[in-house]
This record gives sequence, C-alpha cells and structure tokens, in this order.
Amino acid sequence: MRFIPTRFHGIVDYVVGLVFVLAPWLFNFSDNTTATWTIVIAGVITLAQSVFTNYELGLIKKIPMQSHLMIDFGLGVVLALTPWMFNFADDVYIPHLVGGVFSILASLTTHRVPSTSYTKAHPEHRNMP
Repeated sequence: MRFIPTRFHGIVDYVVGLVFVLAPWLFNFSDNTTATWTIVIAGVITLAQSVFTNYELGLIKKIPMQSHLMIDFGLGVVLALTPWMFNFADDVYIPHLVGGVFSILASLTTHRVPSTSYTKAHPEHRNMP
C-alpha cells in the first residue's frame, strides 16, 4: 500500500541523507572507518539521487520516481547488511540496520509518480523514460 506523497518523500530524503552523513558523529562511531564510510556514502547517494529525481523537490529532474524508489530499496538492503558484510557489527550496527530498513519501507510505501498538480505544472517531465 503506497500512501506517502512524493513531496513528503523528498523532504525525508534530504533529512535522512544529512542524518546518514552525520551519523558517525551523532551516534559516536566515527572511530570505525568502515562503519563511518558505509553510512556516509549511503547519505551522499541519497542526497545526490534526491537532487536528480523528477519529483517536487528534485533540482535536475533526470531520474524517474520509480527508479528512485528502486535505488532506495537496493540501498536499504545493502545498508542494513553492511555491519555483517564488512564485519563491524560488534562495534556498531543499529544506525545501519535502522537506516536500511527505513529506506526499504519508504521505497515500498511512497507513490510511484509525483502528484497530479506537479505533473500538470511540469508536463515536460510527465513521460520521462
């Protein structure tokens, strides 16, 4: 069931991307290089894809919303598994696991197309490949 509007998803994208980038210092695991870089890279990917997505808060509008949601899902799976894939789960795993599960859930519950008012106002982006 998809109930999250793309505009709200966009706001959450920017907030979550920043939280991912700052997480090692917010949650005190910056001394673990692998744990730090995996979540920082996830944050940079989240922010970059938000800038390039064709939705209300996208700036460059090149990535279709459906592709954005597939990337969110894949990134969530990878992020949730990184503590065990890269062997740092003994030091820290909760931010990666929670962030990954959140990304998966957001991808499964967000509308696949931007709102009607957005597509009417931006007809040039309606049928992007």
